Amino acid sequence: MRLNQNTVLLGKKVVLVPYTSEHVPRYHEWMQSEELQRLTASEPLTLEQEYAMQRSWQEDADKCTFIVLDAKKWQARLGPAEESCMVGDVNLFLTDVEDPALGEIEVMIAEPSCRGQGFGTEAALLMMSYGVTKLGLTKFEAKIGQGNEPSIRMFQKLHFEQVALNSVFQEVTLRLTVSEPEQQWLLAQTSHMEEKAYRDGSVEHQ
Repeated sequence: MRLNQNTVLLGKKVVLVPYTSEHVPRYHEWMQSEELQRLTASEPLTLEQEYAMQRSWQEDADKCTFIVLDAKKWQARLGPAEESCMVGDVNLFLTDVEDPALGEIEVMIAEPSCRGQGFGTEAALLMMSYGVTKLGLTKFEAKIGQGNEPSIRMFQKLHFEQVALNSVFQEVTLRLTVSEPEQQWLLAQTSHMEEKAYRDGSVEHQ
């Protein structure tokens, strides 16, 4: 999505940056994992296909993607390489033509050592806040494999409720309608978020 290609969202534990070609090799490495392929219902791609996918996501109006960085590593880095700080990604898919205010959210913490530390929760909160304030979204859906209990619990903690179970695909659909109280809660949870400009693959540290 062009809208977020110059946007960085800074949280306490994670930093969200646009998905650029710099991130593709590490992302491609992650997606060779059979576990991640199963959890994300993805097919393995060649590196060339991964670069093409990154360009497509950058241009598509119905996909908003950020790479999730470890905030501590990112703030402490001496060089410009963000690849060493990458822990996962977070996506919004705006593909329901009948309901443009609905976004399907996906969060992946790909680095096993970074799971269970709240990175996914904060990444989801920052993305949802961005979706509400910048994209005009009022509803979120998450489709998760039945066996992915940590992700299901995470979204339930974020006030999502199960609305469907597809036994064929073994997939659970959870939904959150952002009422006025929910929006106030969401904005309170993300009041620490800073938005900065992303230029030439870096952010000016202030």
